[in-house]
Amino acid sequence: MSDYFSDIHEQARISARKFVTTHILPHIDEWEESGEFPRELYQKAGEAGLLGIGFPEALGGTGEGDVFLKVAVSEELMRSTSGGLVASLGSLDIGLPPVAKWARPDIRQQIVPPVLSGEKIAALAITEPGGGSDVANLKTRAVREGDHYIVNGSKTFITSGIRADHYTVAVRTGGEGHSGISLLLIDRDTPGFSRGRKLRKMGWWASDTAELFFEDCRVPADRLIGAENAGFIAIMSNFLAERLMLSIMAYMTAQLAYEAALDYSRQRQAFGRNISGFQVTRHKLVDMATRIDIAREYTYRCAALMQAGKNPVKEVAMAKNFAVEVCEEVTREAVQLFGGMGYMRESVVERLYRDAKIFSIGGGTTEIMKELIAKQLRI
Repeated sequence: MSDYFSDIHEQARISARKFVTTHILPHIDEWEESGEFPRELYQKAGEAGLLGIGFPEALGGTGEGDVFLKVAVSEELMRSTSGGLVASLGSLDIGLPPVAKWARPDIRQQIVPPVLSGEKIAALAITEPGGGSDVANLKTRAVREGDHYIVNGSKTFITSGIRADHYTVAVRTGGEGHSGISLLLIDRDTPGFSRGRKLRKMGWWASDTAELFFEDCRVPADRLIGAENAGFIAIMSNFLAERLMLSIMAYMTAQLAYEAALDYSRQRQAFGRNISGFQVTRHKLVDMATRIDIAREYTYRCAALMQAGKNPVKEVAMAKNFAVEVCEEVTREAVQLFGGMGYMRESVVERLYRDAKIFSIGGGTTEIMKELIAKQLRI
């Protein structure tokens, strides 16, 4: 019912929905339990045109600037009921934009098209064991020696960390603070680079999450993304789209929980009638639907500002925080409406409830978002 979407967007939505129904939903419970999904799914998604949205046509993408095409497809991918699968399948959306925008032309042509086709996997590596939100003080060091950078340090909580072929890595090439940070593109077979254990998480089970280690890792100097010591700006520009995506994932997680609770309440009998016949149940469902709609529509407004070429840092931070709050509340109430069945692994609301927590942490914590908002409001 939104005015933001065109016929082209709806066609893309239908295509993404068919992809999810055909290639994901029949297997998603198995993939969640096993903690991974087949690598071949990347190629199938690439063939379906789902990975190239928002990237330049010259590099194999659909073209830049149509934010709502990405919104429509992302909403449908979340109907897989697995935020972890969507996060891993979409790790290119945070790992690849700096390469597509600021890497050397020959590097772009070499790296971007195979990732968009699903042949290769890209990841972003910023977070370190000693700090997450404090990006400006990361410790992984890269020292220039002739035609190479020698990298030492480690990263953690990296989505697609085990399976990725290319990593966009934040390193310190200069002094302390944000002005000394650069981005390097590091391949999985680079000497001195290794992947640690696959991390086990509260939620997003199907997501490949790992530790990365750099021990005198020799990276060719032409793999520098953009200018030396200018990486922080690239990281910050990347965050806007990532936070918009997390807002979408949050309200869609809530939407799926609401739909499951609504369907269950119409079927579940208690005290001689469906539990949807009780006023307390109806009011819970009304509150859930209301807050989801508000979160969705405000996120759409942020997407419209981005499509208009604005830089809505405050608005996207607000959208993320509100969508996260809604997500946590709705998934909690959905489990409550399911009762004991909501606590069972076979129930989709159990998975959605676990998956909800990551949204208040990833892409900038709720507290960091509030600090960004306060700064924009000049409080």
